[in-house]
Amino acid sequence: MRNVHVELGERSYPIYIGSGLLPQAAAYLIKHGLSVKSPHLVVTDDKVAPYHLETLKSSLQEAGFRLVISIVKSGEGSKSLSVFENVMTDAIQGGLDRNSSVIALGGGVVGDLAGFVAATYMRGISFIQMPTTILAHDSSVGGKVAVNHPLAKNMIGAFHQPEFVLYDLDTLTTLPPREVSAGLAEMVKHGLIKDEAFAYWCKDHAGKLLALDLDSLGYGLERGVAIKADVVSQDEREGGLRAILNLGHTIGHAIEAVGGYGEFLHGEAISIGMAGSALLAEALGRKKGIYAETAAMLTALNLPVVLPEHLDEDDLMEAMMHDKKFKEGTMVFVVPDSIGSVSIVKDIPQQLVRDILKQLRKGGEAHV
Repeated sequence: MRNVHVELGERSYPIYIGSGLLPQAAAYLIKHGLSVKSPHLVVTDDKVAPYHLETLKSSLQEAGFRLVISIVKSGEGSKSLSVFENVMTDAIQGGLDRNSSVIALGGGVVGDLAGFVAATYMRGISFIQMPTTILAHDSSVGGKVAVNHPLAKNMIGAFHQPEFVLYDLDTLTTLPPREVSAGLAEMVKHGLIKDEAFAYWCKDHAGKLLALDLDSLGYGLERGVAIKADVVSQDEREGGLRAILNLGHTIGHAIEAVGGYGEFLHGEAISIGMAGSALLAEALGRKKGIYAETAAMLTALNLPVVLPEHLDEDDLMEAMMHDKKFKEGTMVFVVPDSIGSVSIVKDIPQQLVRDILKQLRKGGEAHV
């Protein structure tokens, strides 16, 4: 088993990565002092539940834990205030108290939603992440929990760190190929922002990662969460450094919003966004070749780098204006300086961003 530690003083927590962990879930709850007397809320979705819910329930109920189950519809649409209210209703009707916890069994949507419930129920109760997707190796670490507003992604949320993260690699074997690629977008992102060798490792091991080779996945996930944990440990609430984790997210979140939070998976949208950030880097005078290298890494993982024609440029620009990274009328982007190193650039002219969107439609042709 692989362990990564997120160092945040009193809020520090471990991330456990390995095979066969879900059937042992009760032992981890007991190890971390979770109450057997209080009910615990398990939040999952209708795609994950048929595969993994019974395994988790069996482990916890055999150890005497009382459970309340809330199953939401799979997809980004469940990160909404209406679904949040429904899950909160389940928690209240289930009698959760201050010693209860919310357990997120699923991908990034479930983790963000369940985490926001935990952060707000009785002004905050314990929270446990049990990710079942590759994408969630990013979202399950760092304590960002939120739901979407129709105008902007993750605009309604909080910082609420989990007690621990239990990452059973066996749950990944049920993922469809599209979900696998989308998850690997966040993995390679961690290399692109802070570890050149790891970024190229992802490209070189693309075949094994796409084939769900557990040894390769185990290393990739461990390295990815270690990079994120290091950043979060230095800047828990995104006062500065943590913003580098948003590489590709300014354009990516706009693509998700314009697509109605359903047409594109998160990893697909940020993949296009990372290609756009690489184009922007070259337009700002960074080293030539950043775009070509970035695009090659993403396409090796079966990820898109071209902006679809049907997404309206004005709609994308308007969505970016509502993004949390939009400040005082100018655009803020995380821009690669080279593979494995990025910087936060403020005051990006809106016309330049429009030019980048045009290039993205053409697959990066005619660099600015």
